[in-house]
Amino acid sequence: MCGRYSITTAPEALRRLFAVSDMINLEPRYNMAPMQTAPVIRTRDGERHMDRLRWGLVPAWAPDESRAASLINGRSETVAEKPAFRDAYAKRRCLVPADGFYEWQKRGSGKQPYRVSLEGNRPFAFAGLWERWQKGVEPVETFTLLTTEADPRIAHIHHRMPVILASPDEFSVWLDGESAARSALLRPYAEADLIFAPVSKRVGNVRNDDPALMEALDETEDARDEAPLPPKQGSLF
Repeated sequence: MCGRYSITTAPEALRRLFAVSDMINLEPRYNMAPMQTAPVIRTRDGERHMDRLRWGLVPAWAPDESRAASLINGRSETVAEKPAFRDAYAKRRCLVPADGFYEWQKRGSGKQPYRVSLEGNRPFAFAGLWERWQKGVEPVETFTLLTTEADPRIAHIHHRMPVILASPDEFSVWLDGESAARSALLRPYAEADLIFAPVSKRVGNVRNDDPALMEALDETEDARDEAPLPPKQGSLF
């Protein structure tokens, strides 16, 4: 499961990396949380556009928005089959820019958060899906992140990880490629530049959103700065 992530890369660097034709104003986010709006990249009229969508998928056929909090993630192994995701997987894929994500490792009766990123805080994208729900007063656009088995290097932290796309070629395949090529991207990130480190438990509180959340703690340091754990959200679908 992925329930928190960061996106702090400068907008111009994101525009170049993702070849976006138009950008939105972005401020650094160190603790992006479910049900908040976040930047996503979609193909429209043959060009890539960056838009703000709410994190937590609401399928177009859903009678209401109540399932959004439970559909922040989708299992890549079954995404082509499950009713909540299959239509979006076929027709509405997106890139979700990020430069790190957080997972919680069970330790005794508590949990220790870790930040997982690429060396140099290099930006990348999560493989995402988006939907437009139009049964309310106004249309609501939402997205979800796809997950896969964790790479062995971080499986001791959590057994799942988001699908990471790190190159322009992968971006193009995910947005516009053939089905077989897209499916091949739904795997653990296995490149050598994957890094991880324990971080402050302050990240468990959505009200905390500052650069200190990204700072690595010494592995021998006891992170005693208590804060609420993130709510149990995700998807088993």
